[in-house]
Amino acid sequence: MALHWVIDSRERLMTAVAEGMVNREEASAYLDAMTGANAGTYRKLFDGSRGEPAMDADDIMSLAVRMRDMQQRGQSGPLAIVMPRNRQGQFARMLGILAIPDRPMRFFSDAEEARRWLDEPAIREWSKP
Repeated sequence: MALHWVIDSRERLMTAVAEGMVNREEASAYLDAMTGANAGTYRKLFDGSRGEPAMDADDIMSLAVRMRDMQQRGQSGPLAIVMPRNRQGQFARMLGILAIPDRPMRFFSDAEEARRWLDEPAIREWSKP
């Protein structure tokens, strides 16, 4: 698998790292794990700096719609995305959908910087109003 994740219930943190080509099934399995662990409101670090999507536009939109549905059900915690700026265009639609909910979200080019942000007290203690 090209997408690996860890769900830490004590820290209320879900960390995912993409390495290589990530297909729709792997992305769906990630969302399934998030739902199954009731980790939707956890802080999330998604490091896509070493991953590439092996999905077409329909696959990406299908995942985006699913994520939007999860968010509408109150399952959106703070999100830090690590991705080179030159690749953000590939995910423009999905990222637009992810940005809609009222939650802290930032882009980073460095995973350590993203983790420091997620560990800030205001982000750590954030909850949807």
